[in-house]
Amino acid sequence: MTKQYKTLGEFIIENQDSFKYSSGELSRLLNGLRLAAKVVNHEVNKAGLVDILGEAGDQNIQGENQQKLDVLANEKFIQTLKKREIVCGIASEEEDDFISINSFDNQHQNKYVVLIDPLDGSSNIDVNVSVGTIFSIYRRVTPVGTPVTIEDFLQPGVNQIAAGYIIYGTSTMLVYTTGDGVNGFTLNPALGTFYLSHPNMSFPENGNIYSVNEGNYVHFPQGVKDYIKYCQKEEDDRPYTSRYIGSLVSDFHRNMIKGGIYMYPKSSVASEGKLRLLYECNPMAFIAEQANGLASDGKNRIMEVKPTELHQRVPFFCGSRNMVQKAEEFMKNANA
Repeated sequence: MTKQYKTLGEFIIENQDSFKYSSGELSRLLNGLRLAAKVVNHEVNKAGLVDILGEAGDQNIQGENQQKLDVLANEKFIQTLKKREIVCGIASEEEDDFISINSFDNQHQNKYVVLIDPLDGSSNIDVNVSVGTIFSIYRRVTPVGTPVTIEDFLQPGVNQIAAGYIIYGTSTMLVYTTGDGVNGFTLNPALGTFYLSHPNMSFPENGNIYSVNEGNYVHFPQGVKDYIKYCQKEEDDRPYTSRYIGSLVSDFHRNMIKGGIYMYPKSSVASEGKLRLLYECNPMAFIAEQANGLASDGKNRIMEVKPTELHQRVPFFCGSRNMVQKAEEFMKNANA
């Protein structure tokens, strides 16, 4: 007998009691993200066949050259979310400022803001490596009935009501949490439907993979260097395996399944780190903590950092609980 898998829509309905806000609103939000993800997935999969590879000719707010697929993904997610008339604002890693949204007759009644990295790891497209989309959802803090302000977006990660990512790999998966565990859904491209394939995802408490760009080793703080040497030492269950794809979604996804730590520390050439707090670190931290993992800036819990700007960067250490704690220990000792 063929096993019957729940669809994403069925799962949301069956688990609506675990979401303390309106399940109908959550369903509309996730449906919007799901629809945009299918469009982007289609474009990513045909990237080698048509002229959508390479740079678009502009730079994003971080001064990084925008890849053509970055621009396409950004447009698709923004357009789709606008049409669902459920969000009052969107902030994207590809946009200089946040976008205030109001339908013709809505009078700013929508309650949610979405922060999104439309295509994480897009520089890997040309070499056919997995990329992804990361999203984070908050309830607005300004009064309903007024336009959103920057205050609605500069919320600490602990205020997230949902977060997730879509990974465009050998199969396309949507992984998300609403604060009640983490579940993964795989797209059946023939039907255009996401099915529950990875229920109750969880980091092993220990792992044997460390993911860091070791090409930057000379620029890392001493505590990070010490931890990397610890990972490489032939002792007990070590040396660990070094695995680094350079696409946060891909590295995170592998480590959550197999056990490991992802690190993007500050360095002498990137004093604040490289990853964005609002678009990358907070949503991944929410998922990690809901999957029995930890996420830190090397000293403090990522989700308790109070954002000061939309495109703020922070150091990021995330993954199996015991590995993150050990990394923090090395950094603390180096600063003693």
